[in-house]
Amino acid sequence: MRKELQVAALENGTAIDHIPSDKVFDVVSLLQLDRLSNPITIGGNLESKKMGTKGIIKIANKFFEEEEINRIALVAPNVNLNIIRDYEVAEKKDVTLPDTIIDIVKCNNPKCITNNEPMKTRFHVIDKEKVELQCHYCEIKIGKENIVLK
Repeated sequence: MRKELQVAALENGTAIDHIPSDKVFDVVSLLQLDRLSNPITIGGNLESKKMGTKGIIKIANKFFEEEEINRIALVAPNVNLNIIRDYEVAEKKDVTLPDTIIDIVKCNNPKCITNNEPMKTRFHVIDKEKVELQCHYCEIKIGKENIVLK
């Protein structure tokens, strides 16, 4: 049986692999990939031995800052991040939730000051495994299933 690549190889750039299929476009949104002019390949519902199906995103000639990468952990905590140089994996990075998340998540409390004043939201990550956040201002706790991205 002939095996072929499901997604084209990348010369230089970043490959984000093992994204849950239903979270691919959340990752696109979080990383604001629609604003880039770099070539981008997005694969969804690809076969995966580990996950059943998965998504993958490859961005040519783009290397992300740690802070940008860690945003992904909000929606897809177990992705693999590969830095590609000359068609080879030069570096693998772990994606982990930062201790504080600023201006990415909307507070679910309608009375929270962040929903009534023009200001950035700020959440403390109180459980990195389960993805549980706490608003810095009103102290409401938000579980992973209730996170709303701004």
